[in-house]
Amino acid sequence: MYVLLTADNTFYAGFTDDVGRRFATHQAGKGAKYTRPKRRRPLKLLYAQAFTDKSTALKAEAAFKKLTRSQKEDYLRMQGVQDFTSR
Repeated sequence: MYVLLTADNTFYAGFTDDVGRRFATHQAGKGAKYTRPKRRRPLKLLYAQAFTDKSTALKAEAAFKKLTRSQKEDYLRMQGVQDFTSR
């Protein structure tokens, strides 16, 4: 599971088995529909966490997406992320 910060200051969460490759795809405007618009890029990789299996990663992603913005920031701070600025 990984979390990106977009240029318009929103969070995007996803899952992959290769964060570097997936991040490059997002940056190129060929990733998820949400990250394709130019106004959302450049992106910043804020957080990535490895899981033992796909099911657990998907559950973590879904749980993160259900949080409010404030709760997402709190979660990321607890994981050691301090900078929520996109530029």
